[in-house]
Amino acid sequence: MAYLQINHFSAALSKMASLAVIVPEGAGPFRAVYQLHGLSDDHTAWQRRTSIERYADRYGIIVAMPDGARSFYANAPDSPDRYEDHILETVALVDRMFRTIDGPHARGIGGLSMGGYGAMKLGLKHPRVFGSIAAHSACMDMRAYHRDRAFPDLAHFFGPTFPKSEDVFALATASRRSRSARPRIRIDCGIADFLIDHNRRMHRHLDRLGIAHEYQEFPGEHNWEYWDQHIDQALRFHVTSFAQATSASRRAVRARRASPRAAKR
Repeated sequence: MAYLQINHFSAALSKMASLAVIVPEGAGPFRAVYQLHGLSDDHTAWQRRTSIERYADRYGIIVAMPDGARSFYANAPDSPDRYEDHILETVALVDRMFRTIDGPHARGIGGLSMGGYGAMKLGLKHPRVFGSIAAHSACMDMRAYHRDRAFPDLAHFFGPTFPKSEDVFALATASRRSRSARPRIRIDCGIADFLIDHNRRMHRHLDRLGIAHEYQEFPGEHNWEYWDQHIDQALRFHVTSFAQATSASRRAVRARRASPRAAKR
């Protein structure tokens, strides 16, 4: 098991960026999870504040933790702060640097609070990149916070009017109509968390859309004690999703080979 701190030039941000990566022992190839931090943290927080390294070792997966600043993982409309693009280029960087399995069947995204919102948004927007989403205590309704002058970062990253392309409720609705395979989704939140209503509304929204997902509430608040207790479940969800996606892909290949049309060829 190795824990690496990587400084690299980000074309999306036009500056140097930081990335923490947990790499298990062995030759690989490895499945990978991209773990996003919250508003007041950085790329080191997951490793410092939880047992994520121990769980990554247990499941034999790479965990990559990029620095998202206070961006809500958005592309700012009038500046070089393009953090959505930065996460996507980080995926390409990790694939170049490590022996990973390319494709959504072997790649997941997760996060907490701001990072939970980022995981939902990026996972729903890019189903050909990420095949599973695990969001803890996510700030789901960014429309409400966009109107709050206490968060000046939001106007910078979203512009004066909150765009539909950043609304995870709208993205979930759009994903139902998409022909692309939808990522598997897991959401959890503490019952005493101030964002519990956001998560309950998303749960109800996904139910109304008929989108299968896991939703769980546990005792706890919006803090590291809660996230440390539940990161193991989230990583296990990704690993199970990888296995299910791989099995489904193999069944599809066998079905195509066994079809009458394939037999004629």
